[in-house]
Amino acid sequence: MKALVLSGGKGTRLRPLTYSGAKQLVPLANKPVLFYVLEDIVAAGITDIGLVVGDTADQIQEAVGSGERFGARVTYIRQDSPAGLAHAVKIAREYLGPDRFVMYLGDNFIEAGIREYVQDFAASTACASILLHDVPNPQQFGVAELREGRVVHLEEKPAQPRSRLALVGIYLFDPTIHTAVESIRPSGRGELEITDAISWLVDRGHDVQARVVEGWWIDTGKMEDMLDANRLVLERLGPANEGSVSDDSVLQGTVIIRAGATVTHSRLRGPLIIGENATIEESYIGPFSAIGSGCTIRGSEIEHSIIMENTVIEHVPHRIEDSLIGRDVEIRRGGVQPRTYRLMLGDHSRLEVL
Repeated sequence: MKALVLSGGKGTRLRPLTYSGAKQLVPLANKPVLFYVLEDIVAAGITDIGLVVGDTADQIQEAVGSGERFGARVTYIRQDSPAGLAHAVKIAREYLGPDRFVMYLGDNFIEAGIREYVQDFAASTACASILLHDVPNPQQFGVAELREGRVVHLEEKPAQPRSRLALVGIYLFDPTIHTAVESIRPSGRGELEITDAISWLVDRGHDVQARVVEGWWIDTGKMEDMLDANRLVLERLGPANEGSVSDDSVLQGTVIIRAGATVTHSRLRGPLIIGENATIEESYIGPFSAIGSGCTIRGSEIEHSIIMENTVIEHVPHRIEDSLIGRDVEIRRGGVQPRTYRLMLGDHSRLEVL
């Protein structure tokens, strides 16, 4: 089997971060979301991976490289515009050839991994298998109706859902999907929808199976989802201290400190991670926080937040929490009277002040 990983979306729900960066490279516990996807695929025994890329192709190629670090062979497939999931299958047809394959959205995340699902599909005669998750808000997703484990109906974001089973963004196909993709037309939003291609298979009597995913699933397209996923990943890690911690600092719970990081006169309450060569001085870092490599935190409090690489936060008078802060950001308390806010914010930014 091969894998097709989709990493070409624009990430509009994570703007302004994604104006200049790929949403698949936003980190969870200081590791890009995309890396978890690639590791999951390799753990399932698949080492030939086609990576569909778009405007952020250079960033993704620089981060992933040849795939050797993951034990994989990565082939990059350029998608000129985000024209739908089925369009990604269409442009990858030459790469996929006659092989069965798993298609995995590069910003999705599931707890259990895909190994079991890949093995079951490889041993079956089904032409497709989709992964589903029970959600409280099915109107926001593609929704499947099942009968004895088989898919009998699919609908994209239905006003009146027939079930609460949402497609999680992980699909397994045999080559029949290529015929389906060639047979459908763009939807009302101008995209080739994978739900339409799967429906084409169902309507013609092909065996389309489904598995309901146990444990958690998160689509990391929004800030709140990223923070939830960061929390879940941190909860699974064990403590490690490769850096330097002063005697007057306090570490509680699962705390990970990477090489070259220094912690001085601070309290760290895990689970949390401090990246390589970060500096923490006279600060409090609370649970479910990820401080990126090269960051400097002085005289400040942070909790339940992702702070990306090389950001400086100094002497902020109130705790920063439930926040996602990008790379090379500077947040400092100003020393000039009168007390004012001085802001430079990009489009789609969100700021809460006291």
